[in-house]
Amino acid sequence: MKKTGDDYFDSEEFRNTLDEYEESVKSGHPLFMDADDLADIADYYHFMGKEKKADETIDYALSLYPNATLPNVFKAREALTTGDIDSAREYIAQIESKDDPEYHYMQAELLMAQDLVEEADTYLRQYFKTVPPDEYQDSVMDIANIFFDYGLNDKAYEWIMRSTGDDSNDFKELMARTLFGLGKFKDSERIFNELLDKDPYSKRYWNALASTQLMNDDISGAITSSEYAIAIDPDDPEGVLNKANALFRLGNFEEAIRYYDRYGEISGPDELSLLHKGSCLFNLRRTEEALAVLQQALTVCPRDSQTLVQIYQELAFCYSALRRLEESIHYIDETQDLDCDHIDMQVLKGHILLENGKRDEAEEVFKDAIKRSDEDPGIIIRIIVSLYDNQYVKAAYEMFKKFFSLIVDDQYDQGYSYLALCCCDLGYKEEFLKYLRIAVERNPHEAKTVLGHLFPEDMAVTDYYQYMYQKLRK
Repeated sequence: MKKTGDDYFDSEEFRNTLDEYEESVKSGHPLFMDADDLADIADYYHFMGKEKKADETIDYALSLYPNATLPNVFKAREALTTGDIDSAREYIAQIESKDDPEYHYMQAELLMAQDLVEEADTYLRQYFKTVPPDEYQDSVMDIANIFFDYGLNDKAYEWIMRSTGDDSNDFKELMARTLFGLGKFKDSERIFNELLDKDPYSKRYWNALASTQLMNDDISGAITSSEYAIAIDPDDPEGVLNKANALFRLGNFEEAIRYYDRYGEISGPDELSLLHKGSCLFNLRRTEEALAVLQQALTVCPRDSQTLVQIYQELAFCYSALRRLEESIHYIDETQDLDCDHIDMQVLKGHILLENGKRDEAEEVFKDAIKRSDEDPGIIIRIIVSLYDNQYVKAAYEMFKKFFSLIVDDQYDQGYSYLALCCCDLGYKEEFLKYLRIAVERNPHEAKTVLGHLFPEDMAVTDYYQYMYQKLRK
């Protein structure tokens, strides 16, 4: 039987229980099993994406034990995922043991599902006062996990800090994932490396490490980590997707497409993998193919998915590249009713108008975006970069000069790499060196992203200025 990556589901104890249950179902003679075991089996089916089997198992459990804790917890959580607060409340009320920690956790989740986060935290702190000392650590872990599951990483971290000391792998993993959620990627990576030192055959840890490395721009490290996960389980969808994403970030679009296709074969295509595959095809100038993939992404993308805006953007780029301006603008306009940065969308609209030779229309759109953003420097930089990308290099240069002299103070750290690039293209050697030095000192990440193609691939950003100074002086 295929490994799941979950320690309990992969244990011999659970596998024996699952085999007994499945054999009884196959024979048509349901086995009389403990309520908790049936709930575990339903959780396993849910974990594996077998929702029908999960529902059948939990319904059987409730037919035997209508007031048992875990089967009602399962149904309550299922209701909460669909936004059915009333049904969730009814299942929680059916729990007989009102002293069971799971009962209290579900009461808190009911509040979280209604965005009553502080009320949930207050409820759990009150409950925590009743927890016996020997259950203290387990309760801290349980509560932190709940907040983490709801994406409330700051609250999860607060509860983790209540720990009296725990060196278990479960505790370390929760800490690492919470730190990742808080954007502390280096700290998260360090802990996952510690976990892998103890358990080098955990594909879950390798995948988590790959994710942290992607966020730390360690692309080669992410590829290596994803390859370890794939070596452990060649059909592991997360490992395959991590490698695809890393190859995409590396610019190896042909190979990335192969892994996105492999991911689709394993898990079925989803909107995010199709979006990235479409982006790969667009970058390879296979624009018609990109359009077909992005239209497929639209068909599988839920209306409330954050990915929808990105799909519309990519479609707009594709149609613009094909000089089908009306269709391109249509997809930008489709974002008007979505939860996104509408000023950003306006800048994109201006960019596409400029790309299609509509300079006057683009100028009006850009002016309105600057006004609506209260002259936000980030928006102004995006507009100037659009000018550069559309070959208006001298205009971009002049706007950057005004921007740095009139709009921002002398401590501002963004945009200097682009000004240096303008100077390079225009042959202004002294100014190029001047702004290159500022860019490297103030914003090395931007310098590497914008100017890296001018330097040897493995060169450190700190060496850019000296290298270019010597090169231009020859």
